[in-house]
Formats: sequence, structure tokens, C-alpha cells
Amino acid sequence: MPITRQDAWTQDEDLLLAETVLRHIKEGGTQLKAFEEVGKRLSRTSAACGFRWNSFVRKQYTSGIELAKKQRKELKKQSKKIESSEEMSSPIATSFDSKGKESIDIVTVKGFIDKLYAKVEKSQSQADTIAKYEGRINELEATVSQLTAEREKLSSHLQAIENDHRALLGIMERAKKIVGGKDDQTG
Repeated sequence: MPITRQDAWTQDEDLLLAETVLRHIKEGGTQLKAFEEVGKRLSRTSAACGFRWNSFVRKQYTSGIELAKKQRKELKKQSKKIESSEEMSSPIATSFDSKGKESIDIVTVKGFIDKLYAKVEKSQSQADTIAKYEGRINELEATVSQLTAEREKLSSHLQAIENDHRALLGIMERAKKIVGGKDDQTG
């Protein structure tokens, strides 16, 4: 079990604690998670970090806390806007006239048609790019096939040369033995 520190807090540790807690607030996390994160980094318990935050550090960062909360709200608003704009981008927006009948604004229809044309152009461009890549892939596959055949041919040629070399060495060894045997008989 790791040893937890019980010495006095330094300014750097207080700063780390404040930055981590404010980041968690801004990102929508909990202070408990922030205390655990700081505790691991400083070899202190999360309870010690929570106590230090609530008893001393929090009082020095009240404006920072408010700012982090505002930033968290802005982030939530932005994510909701993005979600709602994604929902509104595909269907045609409709409204109701004074008689309760559904009506569509011509500007909305034109915008929708323009988006469809842009998507068609983009998909056509992507189809052209895909066709180019498929052609290049076919060329490369043909090259690979050709190189593979050439490699096999060279490999078999190398094997034949190695066999011939071994046979030649064998002949030379036998010739040495024969010549060496005649030298022994004449001497």
C-alpha cells in the first residue's frame, strides 16, 4: 500500500488542486473525481484533498469557480446547438399558417435542394476518387504479381546455381583425394 503524505501543503500543491478541481467543474465532472486525481498525483488521500479544498483553497478561487460553471453551461449550450442543427439539417422545416395548415417556406426548400445538390456533387467527386484509387490498386496488384513471378524465377535460378556449385565442390574434393593418393603411392 502506498504511503500517504501528511506534511504541510505547498503553494504548488494548492495550485494543482485548484486547477484540477476547476477543470473538472468546467468539463462537468465531479469534485470527488478531481480529489482522487490530485490525491494520486500528490500521494495524498482524496479525503485530504477534499478537506484542503473545502477548508482553504476554495475560498481563494470563488471567481474561478463561477467562471468554470459559466464555461460548463456554455459548453452544454454549444453541444445542444450542434445536436439541434444536425437534426434540422436533413428534414425540410415546416410551419403552420393562420388556418392551421402546414406550409413550407420557399427559401427553406431552396436551401434544402442546394444541400442535396452539394451532397450529390460531393458523392460524385468521391466516386471519381474511388475509381482512380481502384485503377491504381489494379496496377499495383499487376506489378506485385509480375514481381512475384520474377522472384520465383530468380529463386529457382539461384537454387540451380547453388546445386551446380555444390556438385563442383564435390568434384574438386574427389580430385584432391585422387591426386593426394597418387602422390602417396609415388613417394
